[in-house]
Amino acid sequence: MSALKDFVDRELGVFRRARALGRPEEAWTALERAHILSQPDAWLHTRVHLSMLGYGLECREWDEVAGQVVRTAVAGIGSLLGKAPVGNTGRSNVPIMRPMPIPPDLAELLERAGAVSTGRTPSAGQVRTE
Repeated sequence: MSALKDFVDRELGVFRRARALGRPEEAWTALERAHILSQPDAWLHTRVHLSMLGYGLECREWDEVAGQVVRTAVAGIGSLLGKAPVGNTGRSNVPIMRPMPIPPDLAELLERAGAVSTGRTPSAGQVRTE
């Protein structure tokens, strides 16, 4: 999964740059993209939720913080069990188990990393956890 880690790290770099420039919408978008990419890997998935939790605290977005506490607690096991909702952006403003469409550029990266089949509508069962 080293390609997947590289893709997630790239999005986390975009997040850090947007945060440093005071662009919260861009920062959250980068975290959401990192989340979508991270779902097949328990550690990466948890790491992204920890980043979301930290940024929620920094922004004083208390609803987001509360949602991220729960998501951080279950992210790893969800990935390990293949139950992570594919395409879900990971924010507290969307239901925790709702599958969502994967943006085409991220679907291509997931396919290249061997992490998800993108030949049909994404479902939780498509995430590979081996």
